[in-house]
Amino acid sequence: MNFRRVIMPLPVIVTLLLSVALPVPVQAKSEIYTNLRGIAIKGYDPVAFHTEGRSVEGSSRFELDWKGATWWFSSNENRELFKADPEKYAPRYGGYCAWAISQGTTAGVDPQNAWSIVDGKLYLNYNMEIKQRWEADIPGNIEKGDANWPGVLK
Repeated sequence: MNFRRVIMPLPVIVTLLLSVALPVPVQAKSEIYTNLRGIAIKGYDPVAFHTEGRSVEGSSRFELDWKGATWWFSSNENRELFKADPEKYAPRYGGYCAWAISQGTTAGVDPQNAWSIVDGKLYLNYNMEIKQRWEADIPGNIEKGDANWPGVLK
């Protein structure tokens, strides 16, 4: 019997057992929903939803860092509008799915299709089906979302 083959995996086995048995601290989610590259709302221009009434892809040529995320805009004018008043243009709940936040959890979004402006605020949702659920009781979902935010990030 070759003892070297039996003994060599032992450190690996111990490491695996300890990694499963020991608690791992959970890191809170970021205040702003981003992709893996740190781009907020999948690179869509948050100002265009308000000024053009439609989703418009932003460009890295017109970017701004705010709250630990990189925001893209379709023009320098939109970047400057956001810079002057980011709370006016940024999506509610950090760009996470509004319906998910109302349910006490988080989810990604489809800013191209599943978005709404309500009382001058931008709300994003996971997809069109979820947006319809959110729209079934917008005031109630906003009330629940506001109560859950930002605690849901913990």
